[in-house]
Amino acid sequence: MVDIGFTLMGEQRGPKDLVRDAVLAEQAGFDFLVASDHFHPWLEGQGHAPYTWSVLGAVAQATSAIPFMTYVTCPTVRYHPAVVAQKAATLGLLSDGRFSLGVGAGENLNEHVVGQLWPPVDIRHEMLAEGLEIIRGLWQGDWFNYRGAHFDVESAKIYDLPDEPVRIGVAASGRSSCRLAADLGDFLIGTEAKPEIRARYEQAGGRGESVAQFPVVYDEDEAKALELLHDQFRWATLGWKVQAELPGPPAFEAASRFVRPEDMAQVGVWGPDVAAYVARVQSFVDAGYSRVAFVQVGEEQEAFCDWYAATLKPALAAAFPS
Repeated sequence: MVDIGFTLMGEQRGPKDLVRDAVLAEQAGFDFLVASDHFHPWLEGQGHAPYTWSVLGAVAQATSAIPFMTYVTCPTVRYHPAVVAQKAATLGLLSDGRFSLGVGAGENLNEHVVGQLWPPVDIRHEMLAEGLEIIRGLWQGDWFNYRGAHFDVESAKIYDLPDEPVRIGVAASGRSSCRLAADLGDFLIGTEAKPEIRARYEQAGGRGESVAQFPVVYDEDEAKALELLHDQFRWATLGWKVQAELPGPPAFEAASRFVRPEDMAQVGVWGPDVAAYVARVQSFVDAGYSRVAFVQVGEEQEAFCDWYAATLKPALAAAFPS
């Protein structure tokens, strides 16, 4: 069994569009939503980056039952973890428990905007661990103080908390981040269909589910779909070590200028062939993921939701029976 999600990708859609997309996705029968949390788009051509937390507050009111989560928030540089604890708790209340907090160590693309130097990955992991300790500490509901190597919290208390704490997912791939996810998270977030990621997480004691996403372009014209995927998502071929370090859209434009259309097969699916979508989902299921979200690239979100409801969802249900 696998749950199928829909991505609210703020890098390519304005705030009102994202809220409408969430409603369409719920009506189409998707099992959950994930929402990116960016200050900048990856490429200039994507053209958007609204404040995700305002969008999700609206999504909580515009939808009625579909669960949703950030994919992912960095609670260390652009946001102090105490502020993340407060706004995640508020979304937990607004959504009647449907919201989960997805977190990760972040990208220079979004975090450098507050004028701090971008730390190396080991320091980022230390900061994320402290951030999660602060978030969970504040969710206890008492006055809270914290003295860490990277963060302090002085006499803080969150007054509006949901009855059940918001669940936390941690983005991970290497051994260090998988240990962090197992120790401080409730579930694992990934982007690659690699069984070793789930294995590292379980070896570190992790027992939660695994959530992933991958880009797609539904269009009856396969060549047009591939052209759009390449134009908007070629940065995804660069790999996480590059993606985490580049400072802005112009850098991603330069770094991805030699990516060919045929290279996009390594990251996504395009066109109307249902079997290709089922096969890509199967690769994530084989790698241990139980929740997989589609990122429909481009503006045709309503057409994708209609096609999903009528065609792709029944095919996935047949391939992955509950």
